[in-house]
Amino acid sequence: MCAEGYGPVIGGVETGGTKIVCALGTAPDRIVARTEVPTTERPDLDLDRVASFFADAGAGERLSGLGIASFGPCGVNRDSPTWGRVTTTPKPGWAGTDVVGTLRTALTVRGLGDVPIAFDTDVNAAAIGEHRFGAGAGLSSIAYVTVGTGIGAGIISEDRIVHGLVHPEAGHVLVPRGRTEVDGFVSVCPFHRSCLEGLACGPAMAARWGVPAQELPPEHSGWQLEASYLGAGLHQLVCVVSPQRVIIGGGVGMAPGLLPLVRAALVASLDGYVDAEVITSGARDYVVPAALGADAGVTGALVLAESVAA
Repeated sequence: MCAEGYGPVIGGVETGGTKIVCALGTAPDRIVARTEVPTTERPDLDLDRVASFFADAGAGERLSGLGIASFGPCGVNRDSPTWGRVTTTPKPGWAGTDVVGTLRTALTVRGLGDVPIAFDTDVNAAAIGEHRFGAGAGLSSIAYVTVGTGIGAGIISEDRIVHGLVHPEAGHVLVPRGRTEVDGFVSVCPFHRSCLEGLACGPAMAARWGVPAQELPPEHSGWQLEASYLGAGLHQLVCVVSPQRVIIGGGVGMAPGLLPLVRAALVASLDGYVDAEVITSGARDYVVPAALGADAGVTGALVLAESVAA
């Protein structure tokens, strides 16, 4: 759908491990054009396709702001020389990529001008989207956890996204290895032997069981093991961050039947220590699925764009 006939518009880009989602809208919840392009090992070509989408969708001089939600790790501090860049990612071809600079150049070549750009992690953007429009609406403190190609968490405290030295990396907290000490499974994380992402992300499940997580039947023992790892990770989030709600997204995180197992694992792990009825009663209203589903990230990217729109 072309944006012709609309007034000023904002753009959102969510880069992921397998695809890049692009959206053009008149507001974060009003999308007028949308597309997806595959994520390859050539970020220059991928980002050139992103720029082509905005040009072909008719953004022109009406593009008043652009939000980029990038997989990480990446630089989110504007005062840092790494701002706008992917840093130590294991994604082939992307380490050190200047996402903002490359996309800005491609947009300029297509006549879209010097568009104001906001940049954050994909999971932070998803947290922002869910906080404003989804399962976190009305709360001042949430944690959004994505479980898919990787594992990450976006944290909102007092209605503000949490940054710091870099950005929270909840997927790389260490968790008990449990039965993996018996079966000898090797973490898929190239940095850590026992981190949550290395043991419980989608590629870890595929490496352990020989098939993608989506092909495991609901009664497979792998889901109980997955829940035990996620419960251990959420235990740390609850004790350190104390969010009012935990929102789960991602292709693995939203697998049918997983969340009840995760809730049970979290409640068992906390063992009554956190005396909050919303948890001790079974956590059904505490650990919840993302209301925006797969659109949480790109919606958050549009919120980021709105914050810098000229």
